[in-house]
Amino acid sequence: MTEAPGTGSPPATVDPAVAPSTPTTEYAPDPRPGASVVWVGLAVIVFGTLIVVFVVGAVRHWVAFHTGVLNGGPDKYYNFWSGFGSDLGEATLISAVGIGVYTGVRKVNCHTKGCWRIGKHGLDGTPYILCRHHHPGVPSKGASHAHILEQHRRFQESQGR
Repeated sequence: MTEAPGTGSPPATVDPAVAPSTPTTEYAPDPRPGASVVWVGLAVIVFGTLIVVFVVGAVRHWVAFHTGVLNGGPDKYYNFWSGFGSDLGEATLISAVGIGVYTGVRKVNCHTKGCWRIGKHGLDGTPYILCRHHHPGVPSKGASHAHILEQHRRFQESQGR
């Protein structure tokens, strides 16, 4: 038998059933397992509505009347672009501003899932920015004067001052 290096004794046999397993990384389950079902459902609803509008004459007439394409002006779609269609640009602008605000908020808010508080406190050793409620080192009830002085003393000691 060969000896284990540096021990002076033969290597112990390890029972695979008792041996500690190598740590495996466990990932949290997908928080939205039914997201694709929702998108498929929305697509079915949209296409079903379009089919009803194009097939049923009374519904098609109602949609044409209320969007302005039924009664013409100088050309066939004049009423659409003067009425209902003119709101498309405003809807696009409002959507763009809304998406921009959402994106900006997502960049500065707490990285804890579902938290919309503003994140100002970096968590050491990670790229995460957390709010004072979720950060382990920031008191969420407000810091007392003694706590602030203790934090300052620890910093001074870590700097060697």
